Amino acid sequence: MEIFQAIILAIIEGITEFLPVSSTGHMALTSAIMDINKEPFTKLYEIVIQFGAILSVVVLYWKKFFDFRKFSFYIKLLLAIIPALAFGALFKHHIEEILGKPLVIALILLIGGILLLFVDKWFNKPVVLKEDDITNKHAFIIGLYQVLAIVFPGLSRSAATIIGGMQQKLSRPLAAEFSFYLAVPTMMAATVKSLYDVYKETPEVLSTNNLNTLIIGSITAFIVAILAIRFFISFLQKHGFRLFGWYRIIIGIILLALILTGYIKS
Repeated sequence: MEIFQAIILAIIEGITEFLPVSSTGHMALTSAIMDINKEPFTKLYEIVIQFGAILSVVVLYWKKFFDFRKFSFYIKLLLAIIPALAFGALFKHHIEEILGKPLVIALILLIGGILLLFVDKWFNKPVVLKEDDITNKHAFIIGLYQVLAIVFPGLSRSAATIIGGMQQKLSRPLAAEFSFYLAVPTMMAATVKSLYDVYKETPEVLSTNNLNTLIIGSITAFIVAILAIRFFISFLQKHGFRLFGWYRIIIGIILLALILTGYIKS
């Protein structure tokens, strides 16, 4: 992986991590276009820079994460992450296999886009308007929705958890913010697990050059993600999910066309 390729992937990750458009799908397809998707380092890189982007949440919401008087907040995150930890371990090889199949990701992007066209109409009567009112049950059920994004890469972790939050009658902004909070322990666990697996199975991938690339990519994704979060919350309050739905549909159709014409190998 060249440094310019790493920066391109990091920018895409920073923009898409918190939008309901699937950062995993965008990175997988971008790496396929750049013909680096088969490199062992690429899979590790795509996971680690996601954690770099996630750290922007800790910076933007630092009062929430470091208010140790509200222990219930950490309990909710713990309950919400349990399903992802369990299913992530079970479906690790499934996820890696799916990420190598652009056709599957394109179809999931398309289907997810269709669903987003109707989300605002399905869940338009929120009653949970602040984080203190999110119960442990709400948190656990949202965590179950996150599993869908693990089983179906390309669905979008943020889309799954935000929809899960809205289904539990959280307001759109609150569902988005809780999705951001939940991303921190989720991606931390995924990053640690991936680094450990690489160190155990293919330690040569963790060369000095690759480690420097990981640092540059993570910093880039972190900076871009801060801007993306601010945009997303403001946009979501005013416009909802419909535009993101159409975006996914258009991207899905374009990708299917590229695959069918042989430009991208399925």
